[in-house]
Amino acid sequence: LAIGNTDSLLKKYTSKTILDFKGKFIYPGLIDAHCHFYGYGTDLPKIWLLGTKSFDEVLDTLKQHSAQTLNGWIFGRGWDQNDWNEKIYPEKSKLDLLFPDTPVFLLRIDGHAALVNQKALTLAGIDNLTTIEGGIIEKKNGKLTGILLDGAVDKVYSIIPPLDKNLQAEALLHAQQDCFAVGLTSVTDAGIENTGLKKAIINLIDSLQNADTLKMRINAMAAIEEAAQYAKNGKINTASLKVHSFKLYADGALGSRGACLTQPYADQPGHYGFLIHPVAYLDSVARLVAAMGFQLNTHCIGDSSHRIMLGIYEKYIGKVKDHRWRIEHAQVINPDDYGYYKRNHIIPSVQPAHATSDMYWAEARLGPVRVKDAYAYKNLLQAAGILAAGSDFPVEHINPLFGFYAAVSRKDQKNFPEGGFNPENKITREEALKAMTIWAAKAAFSENETGSLEVSKLADFVILDEDILKMDEDKIWQAKVRATYIGGKPVFQREE
Repeated sequence: LAIGNTDSLLKKYTSKTILDFKGKFIYPGLIDAHCHFYGYGTDLPKIWLLGTKSFDEVLDTLKQHSAQTLNGWIFGRGWDQNDWNEKIYPEKSKLDLLFPDTPVFLLRIDGHAALVNQKALTLAGIDNLTTIEGGIIEKKNGKLTGILLDGAVDKVYSIIPPLDKNLQAEALLHAQQDCFAVGLTSVTDAGIENTGLKKAIINLIDSLQNADTLKMRINAMAAIEEAAQYAKNGKINTASLKVHSFKLYADGALGSRGACLTQPYADQPGHYGFLIHPVAYLDSVARLVAAMGFQLNTHCIGDSSHRIMLGIYEKYIGKVKDHRWRIEHAQVINPDDYGYYKRNHIIPSVQPAHATSDMYWAEARLGPVRVKDAYAYKNLLQAAGILAAGSDFPVEHINPLFGFYAAVSRKDQKNFPEGGFNPENKITREEALKAMTIWAAKAAFSENETGSLEVSKLADFVILDEDILKMDEDKIWQAKVRATYIGGKPVFQREE
């Protein structure tokens, strides 16, 4: 209704309730421009393997929680061989001994690789003769290791029984609770993947929002397999739910060496990564989405997939009014390709915490020259004039201030490295704030409703105990959320 200082507002308005936050700092509700909101909720009951220092520690964790099954499967997530002394993929033999009759599915931290046991392989119909397009079924000495990448991971996902509707609703509400506690009021769910029920989950979100139990504002990327439904029924556009875009995967992840590069991996000679789909398919999707007038958001990690998709975008982007097509992650880009962003008004959707999570091994993958062209947020901002910032949670921590800190410092939470990782690509605090408020809102077609504190916009705001624009840089990630409001109503309040 109005914004101003205390005296001017109290002269104009009266209220039975006046909330005094005693000089704490009010910001627009924070927006995560790329996360997996539903996936985070469904991951919460799984066995978390984050921070394990060896495969033996993974096995110990599984043994401790072996009774923790979902639909008869043992699920784990979060392992990362880059954190281990032996930085190599594990293999399934010990899993087979421990769990010969129970399928085991252990998703790597990035979601693009998994270790499964023989029981899971058998249920999915994967054997030595199985081939997969857009993925890898790893073999050593002619035997399956249990390591699957990208499309091969999806082959196992496809036979896992889905959660029932009650558990789906619980997952959404639990994810909401955790988001509110860190100041998030809006999220873009970057693809409700691997459920077999993508449109059903979006319908469930809508019903929970209509019942006012799910208050989180959600921009959901639809699955391209469901394009016919959206072509028939059109976009979804309410104050709380928007579906006007499709998610497309061009390649995999750098950590699992699935990102598609123009030159071989520095630590795996002759290996370039791979595209998940043929170029002709990627082109056909862009053509279809343009004809529908929808937004296209493509996962691109490597500089090769990046270049291919930027070229495809340029072919079709002019056919969509106010297109706002996005590149998700935009991790490695050849300097010659920034022009695509500028002339086509393409939005880079980045996750600053990835830079400081990956910095310990990124140079090993790319070498000392190419690594300078990775996680180049300042360069992308200069080219595009906009950045949409997210976390990719549950790949990274759900707290948006962790990403804010990573963006402006390029350091981890132990203040490493001195000066920051590739510090020339730091962005300013104001730029980082815009990237997780007004620019993130614009990337989701929501800038007229959210993303800033202005008269006539929705009253989504967060109270912080510190001013993140002025406080000591090395303490930014420790700032606490005192309260979170959506539509002027409290959805989270921290107890004193």
